Amino acid sequence: MTTNAVDIKKLTKTYGKSRGITELNLTVEEGDIFGFIGPNGAGKSTTIRTLLGLISPSSGEAKILGHDIVTDKVKILEHTGYLPSEINFYSGMKVRDVISYSASIRNKKCANKAKELAERLGLDLNKKVDDLSLGNRKKVGIVTALQHEPELLIMDEPTSGLDPLIQREFFEILKEENKRGATVFLSSHVLSEVQEHCRSAAFIRDGKILMHDKVANIEAAGAKKVTIKLNTITDTPKLPGISELKEDHEKNTVEFIYNGDAKTLISHLSDMEIRDISITEPSLEDIFMSFYEGTN
Repeated sequence: MTTNAVDIKKLTKTYGKSRGITELNLTVEEGDIFGFIGPNGAGKSTTIRTLLGLISPSSGEAKILGHDIVTDKVKILEHTGYLPSEINFYSGMKVRDVISYSASIRNKKCANKAKELAERLGLDLNKKVDDLSLGNRKKVGIVTALQHEPELLIMDEPTSGLDPLIQREFFEILKEENKRGATVFLSSHVLSEVQEHCRSAAFIRDGKILMHDKVANIEAAGAKKVTIKLNTITDTPKLPGISELKEDHEKNTVEFIYNGDAKTLISHLSDMEIRDISITEPSLEDIFMSFYEGTN
């Protein structure tokens, strides 16, 4: 029987007249690598901080690893590793002291694991946290979140500030942690990394979930990316199912996402003076932007 690491029902958080999150319904299966996708300000961090008990929900309910987010905050924090999108440390401390302090709070001996993670991420343990770049601060946060081998990893925009080589190593580490049995909840606005590394994903916009499914199902939803080259752009396709239409008048090309009957599309395009045509599988970003545009 499949159990859920995250189980959210009508979770709402409001800030006076400001929007937070509205009646979120979401589940993340244990053992999944889950991508939580949305633009900046969509409600990703608010959702995460509410789940961890760092802010109180206005209404609704949620459980993390079977523990209620309101009544079982301590138990939730015992079994999770959290990397916030913005990281702050006590001034004057060395990196090794921050990592050691984090382990002591959890009453766990994590020195060997912490050393291994620091080496893989290229983190200097002897530097003072005040002197660290954004990328190196993020590395410290990764080590403190992972060193105690939690059951659930919640990573909020984890790759911002990391160079490409370290990003690749970071995802290798996440895969190893997942293989160990950890569930990964990854918040990101970088759709390509979710497409490459996550098995399930949900799109959030304006505090509401727009779509939630397996990444493979989203990719196979039937939408196609169509690019046509014309002699001149005098007209563009007008057909139900077309979205994210883009015109390049210098190259005389028209690009769009199409979700509909292929015969209808071909019949419609046959009336146009087409010099070349390309019909390919859309990326996850193409699909998301098509869906995002369709909800405006």
